Amino acid sequence: MSPLPGLLAAFGAGIVSFLSPCVLPLVPGYMSLISGASAEELRSNDRKILNTVLLHSIMFILGFTVVFVALGAAATSLGHFLKIYKKQFSWIAGIVIVIFGLHLTGILKIKALYADKRMHSVGSGKSPFGAFLVGFAFAFGWTPCIGPILTPILIAASDVETVSKGILLLFVYSLGLAVPFLLSSLLVNGFMVFYGRFRRYIHWVEVFSGVVLIILGVLIFTQRFAALSSHLGFLNRFAL
Repeated sequence: MSPLPGLLAAFGAGIVSFLSPCVLPLVPGYMSLISGASAEELRSNDRKILNTVLLHSIMFILGFTVVFVALGAAATSLGHFLKIYKKQFSWIAGIVIVIFGLHLTGILKIKALYADKRMHSVGSGKSPFGAFLVGFAFAFGWTPCIGPILTPILIAASDVETVSKGILLLFVYSLGLAVPFLLSSLLVNGFMVFYGRFRRYIHWVEVFSGVVLIILGVLIFTQRFAALSSHLGFLNRFAL
């Protein structure tokens, strides 16, 4: 299976996606949407409401996980087709990642990546299946906005040997997005306090992520990323 460094990167990318302006400020709204409870009811610590939020959050997570895992499988299959053009693909991938990095740092603004396409009309979140549909729509609707973080993971999935490894990589990405969302659902009041304190740092999280993507894009473009990975090979003894 995929070496630990790649899995850790995918999990970290999921967490960064959760902390992004595309997702974090909207978490309370999503919890209300999938539970049918108001913000005041969410803060009331009513056990029945909290159980509903937990169940529907799990279904919401399953909804977006299905989409991201499917994207991982598709990326790996496409990557096998493009192996013959690996050098050219590395150039294109490197340029795309650098552009996304410049977008996150604020140096280059790409309006399409601010698109708000939540697709809430696919169904109500007030039932477990409705919450699943909202999660499914979330993955599609927010892909343009979380694209700068998601794209390098999809590119990595396109370069693995088997479809199962691509699926694993995107599953771990989804897990990184899911864990903080689930914790937020379990600890609603704690999340509200955390968000109140953390939101001032969201911009700096974006800038840091952008710098990392620029470096990653340059390494991929110059085809030196594989050499860097080999220096981290000692971590592979911990591979899953």
